[in-house]
Amino acid sequence: MGIIWTIIIGFIAGVIAKFIMPGSNEPSGFVLTTILGIVGAVIASYLGQALGWYEPGQGAGLIGAVVGAILLLFVWGVIVKKR
Repeated sequence: MGIIWTIIIGFIAGVIAKFIMPGSNEPSGFVLTTILGIVGAVIASYLGQALGWYEPGQGAGLIGAVVGAILLLFVWGVIVKKR
């Protein structure tokens, strides 16, 4: 059941991040939006643990996943612009 919740929260976080930071060169579709949210949660968890916001083994919640996904979209936009 844990993987299903990860997919659901990842999708919701990806949709919210795309809504907050729209762009023409961003990945689209259900699968890529879900992956965006999941990777955003991983980034937020890693940064939160490095900064001491989260304890080891504790993951970021929905808000952290959205912030991580927005960060990922920003980096994606910078990389695509340079091409």
